[in-house]
Amino acid sequence: MPEYVADFAERRARQLEKVDYALAINGNIVMLVEAKARGQKAEVHDGQLSRYFNALVTTKVAIVTNGIDYRFFTDLRHKNVMDKEPFLTFNILEYDSKDIDNLKFFHRDNFDAVAITSHAEEMVYVKGMTQLVGNLLRSPSEEFVRFLVAEIGAVVPGYEIQGRITGRVIEKFKPIVKKSIQQSLVELMTRSLSQEISQPVEIEVEPEIEEEEEPQDPQESKIVTTAEEITAFEKIKAITQISKSYNFEVKYKDTASYFGINLGKTTWWFLRLYLSSQKKSIITRLSVDEVKSLAADFEVQEVTASLGDAASKVIITSVTDIDKLASLILRCYEAEAAKHQTIKKSA
Repeated sequence: MPEYVADFAERRARQLEKVDYALAINGNIVMLVEAKARGQKAEVHDGQLSRYFNALVTTKVAIVTNGIDYRFFTDLRHKNVMDKEPFLTFNILEYDSKDIDNLKFFHRDNFDAVAITSHAEEMVYVKGMTQLVGNLLRSPSEEFVRFLVAEIGAVVPGYEIQGRITGRVIEKFKPIVKKSIQQSLVELMTRSLSQEISQPVEIEVEPEIEEEEEPQDPQESKIVTTAEEITAFEKIKAITQISKSYNFEVKYKDTASYFGINLGKTTWWFLRLYLSSQKKSIITRLSVDEVKSLAADFEVQEVTASLGDAASKVIITSVTDIDKLASLILRCYEAEAAKHQTIKKSA
C-alpha cells in the first residue's frame, strides 16, 4: 500500500503523515518501508516511520532504503518500540549467499513475526559476541588475562600461580597469553584440516533442538482460524491416520500468512495451506517432480524463495480438493515422519 496513511496519523504542514509503503499479509500490516532518494544515506529516516511502527502492533519490521542499501529494524530493545539500530543491512550491489538466506525470512510464504524476532536477536548477539571475542583474542584485556592466570592451575596443576595476581603478574603474562592464543588457533585450524582430509566423510543426523514456543500476546495478533481451515485440518488428519508406519499426533499452527500442519512441533511441518486468497494453494517439502507425479490433475509450481525446505506449491480451488490429494498428503506426512523415526507398532 503506497503512501500509507493510518487513522492515527498526525497532520503536519497541512498534510497527513504517511509512510512510503506498507506491506500486508491477509489484511495485517507486517512491514513498513521508508524509501529515500538514491543519493541520500539510508540511515537517515523520518520520525513518522517509528511512530507508525510503534502504533501498529502487527508490524514487526521497518525498512529504510535508498534503493541500494536496505536497513531492517524491529523491536528487540523495547516491545513495540522501533530500535534505533538495524539488525540487518543489505546492499543489492554487494552481497553473499548468507545475505540471501537472511532475506528468505521476509518472503511472504515464510513470514513469521516470532521467527523473525528470534532470528534478529540471534544475529545481533552473534555479531556482538564475535566482535567481543575477536577483540579479546587480538588484544586480551586485563580481566581476561587475570581469568586465564587464575584458571591455569585447574588445567595444569603443576603450573598453578602462587600468591596474589598483581598488576606485575598481569603485565608478565600478557605476551604469554597472546602467544598462547595464536598457537591455540593455529593448532585448532591444523587439527580441523587434518581430520577433514584424513577421515572418511560421515553423514551425521543432528538432533533437532526442541524450541519452546512463547505465549502469544492477544493484542499482538489478530489471527482468526476459519472454519475452512479447520475443515482442511480434519481432512488432512484423517488421511494421515491411514499410515501403517507412523503414528505422530498431527497438529496445526495458524499464522498471519499461512495455516501450517505439523507433527506436534512447528519445526516438523509437512504442509502449509494458503486458503484466504482467491488463488488457494498447498506448500510441501517434496520436490516438484515428485509432487507432479502425485497430483497429476493439479497445477504444481516450484517455490523459488523458501525457508525450512519448502520446495513446491499445489494450486487448489477449495478444501474439497484435499480429498483428491490424499496420496500426496500421505506421502508428505510419511516423508517428514521418517526424519524423526517413530515407528507405529503393529496391532
